[in-house]
Amino acid sequence: MQQPSIVSYSLSQRFLHWAVALLIFFNLLFPDGMNIWHRLMRRGQVPTPEQISSANIHAYVGIAILVLAVLRLGLRFSKGVPDEIAQEPAIFRLAARLAHAGLYTLIFAMPLSGIAAYYFGFDSVGSIHADVLKIILWALIAAHVAGALVHHFYWKSNVLRRMTLG
Repeated sequence: MQQPSIVSYSLSQRFLHWAVALLIFFNLLFPDGMNIWHRLMRRGQVPTPEQISSANIHAYVGIAILVLAVLRLGLRFSKGVPDEIAQEPAIFRLAARLAHAGLYTLIFAMPLSGIAAYYFGFDSVGSIHADVLKIILWALIAAHVAGALVHHFYWKSNVLRRMTLG
């Protein structure tokens, strides 16, 4: 007997999606504390307690993203996900799969590389984290948002709705 199709993401999946998204945007838009701490450490200067606290906030948000992403991936495997939209051209379905794989990879790679740099002193990994991975993440976020909007306004599908209202 075939399992019924999943029409929408569960409430917990939607909550984790938006919680991770908000935390990612926080760290992408407000990296100053970590940047100041890194610049001081590179110059051999001692950061103030306030600067360390500010850097810690960035690090703790990154760790929260990692923990929530693990939970989210667990829910993805246990609850499943809605089917792809059949009306969408195959090339766009492939692009969506690649973008999601890239987003998941970066949702794990960013916190792990940040941990390696901040807590274990791997400066080269920190540079990749702050420069290369961040740019790729912004590009994938833009593609993800654009894809959701194209689905909603052009193809008039329920892709956006199933991750918002259910």
